[in-house]
Parts: sequence; C-alpha cells; structure tokens
Amino acid sequence: MTAPVAAAPAVELLDVALAFDRPVLRGVSLAVGTGETVAVLGESGTGKSTLLRLVLGLLAPDGGDVRVAGRSVPAMSPADRLALRRGIGTVFQGAALFDSLTVFENVAFALREHRVLDEDDLATRVHEALVLVDLDPGQVASQLPAQLSGGMRKRVGIARAVAPRPALLLYDEPMAGLDPLTSNTIVDLIARLQRELRVTSLVVSHDVRAMLRVADRLALLHDGRFAFVGDAEAMRASAEPYTREFLAAA
Repeated sequence: MTAPVAAAPAVELLDVALAFDRPVLRGVSLAVGTGETVAVLGESGTGKSTLLRLVLGLLAPDGGDVRVAGRSVPAMSPADRLALRRGIGTVFQGAALFDSLTVFENVAFALREHRVLDEDDLATRVHEALVLVDLDPGQVASQLPAQLSGGMRKRVGIARAVAPRPALLLYDEPMAGLDPLTSNTIVDLIARLQRELRVTSLVVSHDVRAMLRVADRLALLHDGRFAFVGDAEAMRASAEPYTREFLAAA
C-alpha cells in the first residue's frame, strides 16, 4: 500500500537570506502548516515585515527559497505572482484604508478586482465580512475611514482581507497604535477568525504577550536569524538568552 503524500506547508522559508545596505536575514527557515497560526516576533527593524513582502513576492531573496503551497515564489512569473497575491488576505499596519472610499467600497475593493461576483453577491459578501469582524453594516457601510475609531478601522482592514475568502492571511503589526483594550479585542478577533475560517495565518508583531495568547507557534527574529521557534509553553521555558531577555522586557 502506498503511503499518503504529506501536504506541503502553506508557507515555507528555506534558508532565506536578504541584505539591503546590511544583512537583514541570514539564512532563516520556517514552515507554517495549513490551518496554523504562526507569529513572527522581534524588535523594530529586525526584518519581520520583510518576511511578509517575501511571501507576497514583492521582494526576492538573495539566497534560499520562499514557497507558498509548495510553489517557489521567486521562480513564479509576474502574472503568477499577481495571482498569488489575489489569493492571500493581507492586513496592513495601520489598516491602510482608502480615505476617499466608504467602508463598503474599501471592503469590496479586492472583490471588484477579482471580478467574479455580481453586485448582489458582492454586497452580500461585504455584509458577511463586516458582521464577521463585529461591525454593523447598517451603521458603518456608508462611513468614511476618518469617521471611524482606530479599532474600527483595523476591523474594516481585516474585513477587506477576509472578504475574498483567502486560504492564507498575513497580518502586519495588527495591534500597532491601538490602546490595550482595543488590542485585546483585535487579538480575540484573530483567534476567532482562525477557528471559524480555518485559514492559515502568519502574524508579524512585536507584542509577545498578545501573540502568546493567539499563536500555535512563535518565531523570534534576532540579528537576522530565529533565536527561537516553538509553542508558547516552550517559549516561556526557553533558556536561550535573547528569548529570555525579550520575554522579560515585554
């Protein structure tokens, strides 16, 4: 009897190296399983967000490989990389909403680009996405981003990312600029979306306490390498010096 073939990781970094004016990544490797939530932690300027740009094919590594669903992103044609991005939901730091568009049009933006839904189905999908992030479509759909609180803007950004129903969600500092209470609600929302949508999530954050609550595994980036990769329990018990220092400072 032939043994079943193991599924490729949803995201895989294989000995990835990248430098700008200085080395940023020095041969990092990480595999994110399908349906898993992995948080990449680290100080500002350590290359956390750079990892997301590599996954999206916005940057090419100097060495190593980046794979999504088993396919090499650097080896893709420009058209294939564009198709890849359309299948990934990205929650940008600061939400990155279009100021001149209403909440409805912001959430509908990617759906209109995909051109696979008629207007009725598109409106239904936008309504479902807003409800999913605990926003009342009747109250917020016609509002502009400037009329929303920081937490509401973040929720709209998440709704826009999940509306096309991607298999992979990327979060870039989802709690940045939010007060502690609002940050907690966003963390709870990330966890709930993971349970309900069963998507793979890669979260970049400096907020280790929040990520200890929500991530299946955590990867701590330091000096271009991962100082630690493992679950929350293992991280708390780690004897690795930088990991202990990072946790103590949180």
